[in-house]
Amino acid sequence: MRLAALFSGGKDSVYSVYAAGRMGHEVCSLVSVEPASPDSMLLHHPGIRATRLQAEVMGVPHRYAESPRDTAVELATLHSLLAEEVRCRSVRGVVHGGILSRYQLSAFGDVCGRLGLELVSPIWHRDQSEYMRELLRLGFRFIVTSVASAGLDGSWLGREVTAESLAVLERLSDRFGFNLSFEGGEAETLVIDCPLFSSGLCVRGSARWDGYRGSFEIEEMGIGSNA
Repeated sequence: MRLAALFSGGKDSVYSVYAAGRMGHEVCSLVSVEPASPDSMLLHHPGIRATRLQAEVMGVPHRYAESPRDTAVELATLHSLLAEEVRCRSVRGVVHGGILSRYQLSAFGDVCGRLGLELVSPIWHRDQSEYMRELLRLGFRFIVTSVASAGLDGSWLGREVTAESLAVLERLSDRFGFNLSFEGGEAETLVIDCPLFSSGLCVRGSARWDGYRGSFEIEEMGIGSNA
């Protein structure tokens, strides 16, 4: 089936594109909406502008728009972009990278329903520990771009999640009760390399931490390896 992907550039959306391909679908476009607020209940904000470069190294057409206001406008913007994908690329479904959020599943499902599209959610209800380990095993490299949870401090901002740091995250998740996959908004991520990329990305920036939450502000990015 020809699909458009809801694409934030984080680990879940990128992996879901990969998984959809393994399921036999053709992901023929990436759709990104930049929310006005980092506190959006629906859309990923930190690092969202890096999706343009990710789409380039994936070799997949990319449709991008900014949403200036609240959830209703975000959904209207998404509806408009997907309607264009139906018209221009004859997509029949949408890839969604959610794991646990029924709110997001319902909201995106409603948009798809109005357009006659099927919602495909490859990682819905995946075991979080197994999923995170699979990401690393497959060669997904991703950095943390925001934190907003007890147990996660400014030292995580801009840090790559590796097998060693995942072990630390598992202990912190057990202690503080946050979702290991960050599905509850505890943190956001940005993929800098994976099997879908023709080349890795080089990302440089600085951390902003207020003592409770923080973000990694990207200042430079390009094609090449951070390593």
